[in-house]
Amino acid sequence: MPIASTELHASDSASCRELMRGGSKTFFAASLLLPARVREPARALYAFCRLADDEIDDGDNPQAAVLRLQRRLDAVYDGRPLNIGVDAALAQVVHRFDMPRELLDALIDGFYWDTTARTYETLQDVQDYGARVAGTVGAMMAVIMGVRGEAAMARACDLGVAMQLTNIARDVGEDARRGRLYLPRQWLREAGIDVEAWLQQPVFDARIAGVVQRLLHTADALYAKADHGIAALPRDCRAAIHAARLVYAEIGREIEHNGLDSITRRAVVSKQRKLALIARASAAVVRTPAVVRMPLPVLPAVQFLVDAAVTAAPTPLSAGPASRSFDDRMGWVIALSERQALHQSVAR
Repeated sequence: MPIASTELHASDSASCRELMRGGSKTFFAASLLLPARVREPARALYAFCRLADDEIDDGDNPQAAVLRLQRRLDAVYDGRPLNIGVDAALAQVVHRFDMPRELLDALIDGFYWDTTARTYETLQDVQDYGARVAGTVGAMMAVIMGVRGEAAMARACDLGVAMQLTNIARDVGEDARRGRLYLPRQWLREAGIDVEAWLQQPVFDARIAGVVQRLLHTADALYAKADHGIAALPRDCRAAIHAARLVYAEIGREIEHNGLDSITRRAVVSKQRKLALIARASAAVVRTPAVVRMPLPVLPAVQFLVDAAVTAAPTPLSAGPASRSFDDRMGWVIALSERQALHQSVAR
């Protein structure tokens, strides 16, 4: 029978919680700061993402894994999930929040790209990848927080892509030893590196350091843009997202502290430092950053995610903010202001 409730069942939620606890420690720690109404759906999403990644990346037949996952999503969206705790929890989230199917399909596409020896020539190519494996997560988190305005959704995707660029900068050596390269090949050639020869014997030198630094600068610019979106989130969600943003950006600082060597070393943020950053995020009142004199453009790589989330947004009972809470009204005003600024810029 189709699912009869949009509430997460305790057993399904527990399965997701254990998967998250054993996976991303940063994500798990930050999730503890989320209100329960968001925390449990977030864990359900994370659990499915993790299982999908493992099934595609660790299996013998990635194409077959993708087809299985697509069939599982068909069942989820049909309201008849398989008798698997994670799928049942995901079905509750999908139907409760009207989660666009395009976001989950894009995520699975990104995981599949990891298995196809795909090459990334330009920064745009790398961002296209980041949009799928991480921008999607930012978009889905925004959906379950009830934030579906175009500007706020774009900033959520920016944060996801920034985090993925940080991951890439941290894992250069680990990825290369698996025959994978996510640094823009164009940048490597510009630095005088023979890409294929380097992949055969990945070594650290000043040229690689320069490319890693360049990628971290790109990530930092996206983190700065994402800050404008955090201020548009419901007040009780801001600390958790701000904490995740601070901890991930700190990975970049650790890479720099290691001399930008992510070939022979893997940057790690200490538990003590993570706790300090989480405490800082918890204590801070996240306000709107300084007034933006120019509208913030949507990153081309995430435009399709923004379009999917905004187009699929359910029609509210009221077109204005009058019936909403104070925090919701503030988010609505911020999103409206950014949209009006963009339209005015185009009109000029």
